[in-house]
Amino acid sequence: MGIQGMELFAIGVVIILFMAVLKQFGILEPMSSFEDDSSDSDLELSTVRHQPEGLDQLQAQTKFTRKELQSLYRGFKNECPSGLVDEETFKSIYSQFFPQGDATTYAHFLFNAFDMDRNGSIRFEDFVIGLSVLLRGSVTEKLNWAFNLYDINKDGYITKEEMLAIMKSIYDMMGRYTYPCVRDEAPSEHVDKFFQKMDRNRDGVVTIEEFIETCQKDENIMNSMQLFENVI
Repeated sequence: MGIQGMELFAIGVVIILFMAVLKQFGILEPMSSFEDDSSDSDLELSTVRHQPEGLDQLQAQTKFTRKELQSLYRGFKNECPSGLVDEETFKSIYSQFFPQGDATTYAHFLFNAFDMDRNGSIRFEDFVIGLSVLLRGSVTEKLNWAFNLYDINKDGYITKEEMLAIMKSIYDMMGRYTYPCVRDEAPSEHVDKFFQKMDRNRDGVVTIEEFIETCQKDENIMNSMQLFENVI
């Protein structure tokens, strides 16, 4: 697929595809397009299923300014008037953006990474806290977030089966029209390379410590972590 390095591909695609979807559906807009709207200052709506936390609290929990939070909330409520995003909505958004492939499984994994309290829906708080990590977080915070995505069962380890499931979901989403054409065995080969580099003690799993240490020593990965700091 023209990208060298399993780790750079796997980590970069998480951020790139997510940011592309947000921009496509108007959730991320240039800050200059929004004026300070007092009606949104307290993050209140008259008819919603979920009322988000107050602006001051979210500002303390994230690295966004008050105006940035207002802008993000405007886009979020336009797409999600109820104040909540369920998994089917998440899948629908990705399916529209990647019609040439099957985005269902990738969207499921990404949804679970944002659904912090595991209740089957993403609140604005979940969304903006995760976005703050991806855009404004430290390298360690971003890598922790990526590890959480790959650790499907949340047991603190990445197994080959989990990483293969993530890789297959990415290839499924990109579809059969990638160039050069992806061979069927490519996901497994990438997972093997990932574990050769990440699994330092050769015990068959990758821990958060191994993951962060290896990534921090890779110049390409470190550069990729800095590409999205000024998106909004």
